[in-house]
Amino acid sequence: MSKHVTIYTDGACSGNPGVGGYGTILSYGEHQKELSAGFRKTTNNRMEMMAAIVGLQALKQPCKVSLYSDSKYLVDAMKQGWAKRWKANGWRRNKKEMAKNPDLWQQLLELCDRHQVEFFWVKGHAGHPENERCDALAVAASRQDELLVDEEYENVFGNSTKPLFE
Repeated sequence: MSKHVTIYTDGACSGNPGVGGYGTILSYGEHQKELSAGFRKTTNNRMEMMAAIVGLQALKQPCKVSLYSDSKYLVDAMKQGWAKRWKANGWRRNKKEMAKNPDLWQQLLELCDRHQVEFFWVKGHAGHPENERCDALAVAASRQDELLVDEEYENVFGNSTKPLFE
């Protein structure tokens, strides 16, 4: 039987898009590990997804995972099968709209193929201790001096600090 790990996640963004971060807590028995990072330009949804991805990537072997997030976007897309449907449709939500964040959905789906993941929604900012801790980690990470580059986001949507015309 595979090990059962609980992962708590949260993303934060100051402005949307703006400076962001994620916080993740992995819990297995008596062991806990906290992960976080900040990005100079991203979106809240991307940080919510990154928190889940990083948590799943940290697992060294296939595990049974209970993943808790306050992001309806993340939880519903996975529980309702939307992300799988978007992928099957060439990352289209419907005939007119492209799915957002296909790079992260792809990573998340691959990780869910490796692990047995069940997603749970928790109400954010409602006193859930691990959710509050993940939020604190995400906000603190977004306020660091050295921020990472969300390359996919910046490559697709551009860096607003660059002039529009030369």
